[in-house]
Formats: sequence, structure tokens, C-alpha cells
Amino acid sequence: MTPGHKYLRRLDEVHVPHAVYFVTTCTAGRARCLGSDGFHAIALEVWANCLRLSGWAVGRYVVMPDHVHFFVGDAREERPLGYFVGQWKEWTAKYVAQRLGHALPLWQREFHDHVIRSSESYEQKWEYVRENPVRAGLVAEPAEWPWQGVLNDLRYE
Repeated sequence: MTPGHKYLRRLDEVHVPHAVYFVTTCTAGRARCLGSDGFHAIALEVWANCLRLSGWAVGRYVVMPDHVHFFVGDAREERPLGYFVGQWKEWTAKYVAQRLGHALPLWQREFHDHVIRSSESYEQKWEYVRENPVRAGLVAEPAEWPWQGVLNDLRYE
């Protein structure tokens, strides 16, 4: 834990079979470089390959200027969440540097995750994510935010 920061560190290993996780990851230095069609296209491209390459399926997501929220489920139980998020961050950073000319590092080292334990928890987290651009004063209504969507239907069951 960084001195002066009072937050809980993520556990190194938690295994819940076929869990759905809510993940948030922020840019290095909270740089506001993600809110663009270019980054959105890169994020979608990398997420589209995740199921095939790492066994993780991404569901709903919202890309904010300096962080990303997304729901993800382990379809094959082959690799831990940390591995998946690390790979996603690595590939998005490489593509952003190559295609958009952004300096590295792109991402903060850590990320936040929350295991979804009920359908109510899933809906509460989604409502929080969906309203994020409104709370930030970027749009008046959640539907106006251009960098959001659903890739796979991940529901808590």
C-alpha cells in the first residue's frame, strides 16, 4: 500500500467458479486520454479477442476519460482475473501507443474488482457505471454517452 493512501488492496487470489466481476482500471496519473472514438475502438478490438485468447467474456462497459468500468466473466476457468486484466491493459496500451501516439505507461499498475454476488448487486453496479458520465457532468442522460455498450450478455445467475 502506498503511504498516505487508505484503501484496501486487492487480494492476490480469489477463485469463484464462473463468477461475474465488476472491474475498474484507471489511467496512469489519471490522464484524460480514453474518451475518444480511437480508444473505444481499441478497447472493443481487444475485448473481442478476450474470449478466444484468455477465456474471459466482457459484458457491459463504460469508458470514461481517465478510467474504464466493465463486467467480465470467466467462461473457461483457465486463467485468473489478474492475468486477464493485465493482458487487456498490455494490449490496449500497445495499440494506443502505436495507433494514437499516447506515451506509456497508459494504465495504473493496479485495478479494482468486485465479485458480483446477486442480481441486485449486478444491477446496482450497472446503474452506478451507467450514471458515471452524468455524475461527472459530461452528459445530461446516460444514453448520450458514446463510449459504452454490451459485448456479451453476462447476468448473475
